Amino acid sequence: MTAGSVPVLTVLALLLAALATVAIGAYGVRLARTTSDFLVASRSVRSGWNAAAISGEYLSAASFLGVAGLIAKYGADALWYPVGFTAGYLALLLFVAAPLRRSGAYTVPDFAEFRLGSVRLRRLAATVVVLVCAVYLIPQFQGAGLTLHTLLGLPDWVGAAGVGAIVIANVAGGGMRSITLVQAFQYWLKLTAVAIPALVLLGHFLAADQQLGAPAPPVVTERTVVDVRTDVVVRVAAPQQVSISGTLDDHPVDGRVPLAPGAHELSAGTELVLEAGAAVPVVAGAPADGAGWLKPGGGFGGAHPTYQVYSLIIATFLGTMGLPHVLVRFYTNPDGRAARATAVAVIGLVGLFYLFPVLLGAFARLYVPQLLITGTSDAAVVLLPGSVVAGLPGQLLAALVAAGAIAAFLSTSSGLLVSIAGVLSTDMLRGRIRDFRAAAVVAGAVPLTLSLTVASLDLSRTVGLAFAVAASTLCPLLVLGIWWRGLTAAGAAAGLIAGGLAAGTATVVSVTGGLSDRVANGWPAALLGYPAAISVPLAFAAMVLVSNVTQGPGARRVGRVFVRMHAPERLGMGADRERSLRSN
Repeated sequence: MTAGSVPVLTVLALLLAALATVAIGAYGVRLARTTSDFLVASRSVRSGWNAAAISGEYLSAASFLGVAGLIAKYGADALWYPVGFTAGYLALLLFVAAPLRRSGAYTVPDFAEFRLGSVRLRRLAATVVVLVCAVYLIPQFQGAGLTLHTLLGLPDWVGAAGVGAIVIANVAGGGMRSITLVQAFQYWLKLTAVAIPALVLLGHFLAADQQLGAPAPPVVTERTVVDVRTDVVVRVAAPQQVSISGTLDDHPVDGRVPLAPGAHELSAGTELVLEAGAAVPVVAGAPADGAGWLKPGGGFGGAHPTYQVYSLIIATFLGTMGLPHVLVRFYTNPDGRAARATAVAVIGLVGLFYLFPVLLGAFARLYVPQLLITGTSDAAVVLLPGSVVAGLPGQLLAALVAAGAIAAFLSTSSGLLVSIAGVLSTDMLRGRIRDFRAAAVVAGAVPLTLSLTVASLDLSRTVGLAFAVAASTLCPLLVLGIWWRGLTAAGAAAGLIAGGLAAGTATVVSVTGGLSDRVANGWPAALLGYPAAISVPLAFAAMVLVSNVTQGPGARRVGRVFVRMHAPERLGMGADRERSLRSN
């Protein structure tokens, strides 16, 4: 089913998912009356409901689309993405969830002030929260644009603007109280939308008695037109004739041309026609055949695969502890015990979900290999069911996947926007409901605009950079703030600045395409594309070293803070940090 045919079922599914989101959000608006409702749902969300809401907002475009795309492209090493995304919650459970909830803070910057007594540190932490959430929001909007372009042929800005408008309206209308209901619903929608197609395709795969690890490049089974959307370098293993309309190796081409073995560059806007049985050129750096695709150790393209993999592990394992839209969810629990129960439930829900993108990634390599060279491998999930299953069943599966994809963009964007609006309204403005709403509008409009101007990487790659920034800033602040009495405000600030500059600079360079061809495959590319292995130790070291030579808030104050964070709730040692927030 092509985008140009305007599939009616897909359009209907997208509209129903969007309308359900708006309707549930509108119901939540009726329940949101106080500032506490907008920021933390008045800390009344039960563990099971909260776990579904957390899973709904955590499973973003990178999870629903990006994981399958990267597995299709890079194979076994890309499995570290879902493993890391899930295992990060184990670290969150062990080190952060319960003490953070017992602190009684509303936001991460509020925790920073509570722990270290510094208004300046609070403002610095607020800036970091806004930056992390903004970096994470951009790929959500880009993914929405890609999905609607792929499915319906609409310009990229239409999908981004549509998702942005719905998210801003829901968040500004009811804040955390509103989106909690929406995100819990969206988790189950996304799970259904990814599980049913994966299981259907698994049955198709088993019935056809096919193999994934054949020692040959992927091939197309029918005449296929490939639209290259971004500049890409591909490798050809054997000579072949192809029809190209566009730019090949910096020369305009229109017609059949021979492709010699080796590397070739296809420019954005080029159309490549592959006849039935033709081998698909493979993106440079990706495994060239099925056997190499199944074997770990190849990394994600580039000259230093081992470094890439370990840096990704660090970013995903530790980044979850620093994601503001995840952390704010644990403030909504009634107490620390409920926060721990929520974290355990999330591990199960997220782990269950990730079983299915892995399957879809493997099947995408087999059934839609042409997507590997389009620059839109993230579209594999939405195109795969209709490409394999013919007729009405394939159309229904494609429509279901489309509904899940739009839910992924909406749920994660909502959580991120609540985090930004909460920080801006309480730290930059006067903390009223009208301030929250104004902050939500501005905080949604700026990343939406940026999503239309910056380079579009693989979704999981971009989200991995956001994880690296979070792991290099807020993760050290929380871990050391909760477990080390020696942390000082000056040390925390030094670590936030050092880790933020290192990971933030790498992120900016990567998304703006600032690398020259001379360093695109060397150590500079590896360090900038996967900075966590350097930036995370740097942040921890800066916090510890500076804390050891500066003065802290005092032993008695630190003792009271630690009792509040670590004493069991039944002792009654903790209380929520109620701020002078007004409801208008």
